[in-house]
Amino acid sequence: MAIHQIDPGLVPFQILDPEGNLVGEMPALSPERLLYFYRMMRLARAFSDRIIALQRQGRATTFGSLTGQEAATVGLAAPLQPQDWLATSYREIASLIVKGVPLSTLVYSFRGYTPPNWPAETRCLPYQIVIGTQIPHAVGLAMAAKIVGDPVVAVGVCGDGATSEGDFNEALNFAGVFRAPVVIIVQNNGWAISVPRHRQSAAPTLAARGIGFGVPSALVDGNDILAVYETVRQAVERARAGDGPTLIELLTYRLGSHTTADDANRYRDPAEVEAWRARDPIARLQKFLRRRDLLSEEQDEEIGASVLAEIDAAVREAEAMPPMAPDSFFDYVSASLPPRLQEQRAELLRFVTPSQQPGERH
Repeated sequence: MAIHQIDPGLVPFQILDPEGNLVGEMPALSPERLLYFYRMMRLARAFSDRIIALQRQGRATTFGSLTGQEAATVGLAAPLQPQDWLATSYREIASLIVKGVPLSTLVYSFRGYTPPNWPAETRCLPYQIVIGTQIPHAVGLAMAAKIVGDPVVAVGVCGDGATSEGDFNEALNFAGVFRAPVVIIVQNNGWAISVPRHRQSAAPTLAARGIGFGVPSALVDGNDILAVYETVRQAVERARAGDGPTLIELLTYRLGSHTTADDANRYRDPAEVEAWRARDPIARLQKFLRRRDLLSEEQDEEIGASVLAEIDAAVREAEAMPPMAPDSFFDYVSASLPPRLQEQRAELLRFVTPSQQPGERH
């Protein structure tokens, strides 16, 4: 099966322009599906805003803003089937939501805890903080499926900064050699914290990395959810048919700071940010839906209200869950702790008061 492949030296693939005009072939999507995409993008942005607000109040840990990347993160997960694997970084929270990870589970994780109810059935790996290490994981999952003959595709997602890591390039090489049923996606949001894209690589595009490893590559407008969806759909079908891996670069932009521990005003030109704000992916789809009479103002308001209510409920549920016991991370190290780690656990517990030790462990 042939994927819609673009020479990485050319303009990115696009179906909707920044004004919401149809400039490419419309994918076979129902009105209900299009409205689902729109709602999930609204949910992603509202969720991001809420976690940032909770962090400012001391109720959440460091968080990386999703604002500006909603089309990329929703669109890349939408074509996946329940049996497909997804391995992401911390910037693809919306992808996990689309794949079925509950909001309350994610809120709990951003309180700084390991969720006891991480839904294994979603086939989503917990999001990775270490840069690029999820890409070998995705290739490994894909190879495992290929070896046993399961019709499963794995998708690994990272940012532009991760493409400078050995893990990314080694995984891409392995996938190309062994024709792993994997789709590797790079969210190129312009900045790896304070390092701009042009300082990352002299290659004209990050998609060009795939060519060197014999992997078909595509360059896509990451703020166009229809283009993202269609390109990933084709790549997933191609992998499932046994035609090997694909590398996809999604051109998008991080409108906010890298995380709540960063101040992007120190290194970015405000004019650049405003130029990208004019390409807002949510506004783009909204204009398209309005022109087709698929979204009224009343419906839009209802979507906004329902999204906020859903997030409110998730926050209440997550904050009602007991915190993890301070020494519980030892439970995830090995089946039985060696003497040295037993000593370390005992040392930690010397500094923990009884009130800090919940009765229920997770």
